[in-house]
Amino acid sequence: MESFINRIDQVGAQERIARFFSRSIKKKSKINALKAVLSMIDLTTLEGKDSPGKVKQLCYKAVHLHDQFPDLPTVAAICVYPTMVSIAKKSLNNTDINVASVATAFPSGMTSLEYKLNEVRMVVADGADEVDMVISRGKFLQGEYNYVADEIAFVKEACGKAHLKVILETGELVTLDNVRLASDIAMEAGADFIKTSTGKVSPAATPPVVLVMLEAIRDYYKKTGKKIGMKPAGGISKAKLAIQYLVMIKETLGQDWLNADLFRFGASSLANDVLMQIVKQSIGVYQSANYFSLD
Repeated sequence: MESFINRIDQVGAQERIARFFSRSIKKKSKINALKAVLSMIDLTTLEGKDSPGKVKQLCYKAVHLHDQFPDLPTVAAICVYPTMVSIAKKSLNNTDINVASVATAFPSGMTSLEYKLNEVRMVVADGADEVDMVISRGKFLQGEYNYVADEIAFVKEACGKAHLKVILETGELVTLDNVRLASDIAMEAGADFIKTSTGKVSPAATPPVVLVMLEAIRDYYKKTGKKIGMKPAGGISKAKLAIQYLVMIKETLGQDWLNADLFRFGASSLANDVLMQIVKQSIGVYQSANYFSLD
């Protein structure tokens, strides 16, 4: 795996991030950016207390988010645990909203390959359009890169037509060099998306990590001509931060990545803040946070 190794200039990365995050955005552009963010959200519930009723309520929210503002887009997907896939699929019938499911013993990934593949096949059979897998971080940190790559390739095969998002769990990878290496391995092994985090480990998505992953995608595209998607997840609850990430994407990857086919936000509460900001831009005052449903 020596060919994968790309050393990261951490000082240079911080300087680029500072430039991206200092940009000012005019009102009209901000409204368009907020709508874009909304369309890229994977509205997520991944808790031990998840129930069929909670998942149905989340799906209802996703379908009816734009009732007050008919010109708003819907979110990209609902992301749930494997046992909730069939419920979400039924609830989202006759909509354009995808069903995503975490799999491969999320969030730890600490089980056998056979179990992981069976779980992936189960969620696909139940109707998942997208599968969010976790890599074996222990194997990666032990330097068993071929094991990690082979596992991703097997999961990709088990996905069939479903899109595969590969979660690196960057908070456990320790260094930006490791983040870059894991990104390269995942893309070479067949990932349709690379994703920062499960949301269960801190830190989750951070600007330096997201930039390193975007640059890995850029370099892979230059090398292969294949466009890989990106999904930061965990800790992104404010619309301002989400818009700053859009600036980073546009300037690193270009306009082609500014859509839900190639970029997603993994979030549970981001949609509410985006809606609050859209209302503020439209009528000049904030709605109370309690105005919007939590689930």
